[in-house]
Amino acid sequence: MKYTGNVIKYGDNVDTDVIIPARYLNTSDHAELASHCMEDLDKTFVTRVQKGDIITAGFNFGCGSSREHAPIAIKASGISIVIAKSFARIFYRNSINIGLAIVECPEAVDGISEGDKVEADMDNGIIRNLTTGKEYKTEPFPGFVQKIIENGGLINSIAKGEIC
Repeated sequence: MKYTGNVIKYGDNVDTDVIIPARYLNTSDHAELASHCMEDLDKTFVTRVQKGDIITAGFNFGCGSSREHAPIAIKASGISIVIAKSFARIFYRNSINIGLAIVECPEAVDGISEGDKVEADMDNGIIRNLTTGKEYKTEPFPGFVQKIIENGGLINSIAKGEIC
């Protein structure tokens, strides 16, 4: 699995309340959630995010409530993968469950700037900053996680009989 896109960068402790504000939790429509993604943190996010873009972030990304709406909003906005120094535990699992690729790599986050073009090769655990030419090593996705992400989430993987 390879992801290539331009980076939108955030800092530490980006919580689920700014990823998707609580006032929008009355909908499960993915497009509607995407239209409000990050609006309390970054008013420009929805107008500049492009399909395939990559979020990089600091420590504790996705802290706060356990709502699945947050990774759904990120994925539906077009983000292909989130690379962070660390993730909140529940956000991490929710992301995999809905098929949003996420990976921890503090060195990559430190070496990647807003707007850089990045390729994340998660079969081999290599993140390449195509803007600077630097490479960062991380753990490849385990096979079962790759299947879940490829299938668009855990429920789809179960329905296809690929995960039991």
